[in-house]
Amino acid sequence: MTSSATHETTVHHPVPPQDLSGIVGHRFIYTYANGWQYEMYVKNATTIDYRIHSGMVGGRWVKDQKVDLVQLDDDSYKVSWNEPTGTSVSVNVMPAKRRLHGVIFFPRWVEEHGERTVCYQNDHLDQMRKYRDEGPTYPIYVVPEFAKITLFEFVGTDDDTVVSTAPEALPAGWSDRGN
Repeated sequence: MTSSATHETTVHHPVPPQDLSGIVGHRFIYTYANGWQYEMYVKNATTIDYRIHSGMVGGRWVKDQKVDLVQLDDDSYKVSWNEPTGTSVSVNVMPAKRRLHGVIFFPRWVEEHGERTVCYQNDHLDQMRKYRDEGPTYPIYVVPEFAKITLFEFVGTDDDTVVSTAPEALPAGWSDRGN
């Protein structure tokens, strides 16, 4: 593994070396300072699955969300995506420090009717796009929060069983585990 800290970026070479092995194939559970609890599984370098255990849209879960994943520096990754709902998300993850910072950009309709998104999204993609297109979109509800990573574990890549059920179908206390 080449340390990205030893390679300076330049105008001609702005991208540092990318070693995604510290996050790909990992599941992590994190709780934001506002109390919202999420779970993300980095299935591979371009795809995540996730569940939302609590918060404004607690109960929502998604598989095969396409993302942009990059390594910013040693032990620092950024995962960004846009959802069929029109929500955009960017999450910086620092596994060794058990720290995360996320910014969620909710369109106005999700802020007003978040309950419409509380489902297994994959079974309702056309409906999510319809809600998105009906809006309203603006003003965007921006939620920037730090979070504590309470569980970080390697579970392997491309495993469809890692996130395979709704949050409410998990055993009591499942998301409260830590390591």
